[in-house]
Amino acid sequence: MSNVLLITSSPRGTESVSTKVATDLASALAANSGAQIVTRDLAASPIAHLDTVTTNAIRKAPADRNAEEAAAIKISDELVAELQAADKIVIGTGLINFNIYSGLKSWIDNVARAGVTFSYSAEGPKGHLTGKKAYIVLASAGVYSEGPAAPLNHAVPYLKTVLGFLGITDVEVLNVEGLAFGPDAVAKALAAAETRTKELAVAA
Repeated sequence: MSNVLLITSSPRGTESVSTKVATDLASALAANSGAQIVTRDLAASPIAHLDTVTTNAIRKAPADRNAEEAAAIKISDELVAELQAADKIVIGTGLINFNIYSGLKSWIDNVARAGVTFSYSAEGPKGHLTGKKAYIVLASAGVYSEGPAAPLNHAVPYLKTVLGFLGITDVEVLNVEGLAFGPDAVAKALAAAETRTKELAVAA
């Protein structure tokens, strides 16, 4: 059975637009293919930012880790296993201070591991997570997909760079934007997101 990995990161709970749209998209993708959804809510269950112990553990072979390091790296191993098992990855985040939530950055720091999800060779870096498709759901108060504010959107370029570095180069972006422009703008953005969700599910 195929797997859809749903990663949400907004701390806004039930009010989060990125979480709602990302969840709807994951559900549509799963329903269209009979896939199982694995959910990782980074706001409800935060992942600690890398500390000295975990950083040391990541850089060592399993046999070289002490007991503290072996315990510290368990969550990273779990996150990597979820990502490796997924055929499709749906990432939901709001645009905060022109980039992603710090909880999502912590997830990235735990899954981007040399020798596990990527490696270096004489030919350069090589991502090990090939054959997967990713979807980025980005919610924002303003309009950042185009126009004068587009250069301030560092979230999508950053996520595409990281995913590509890991070998995931097939990436779709679903922008839900202009949410600060009043109820009508929110309704319009959600309607457009619903239409786009259906299109992406059919295309998948």
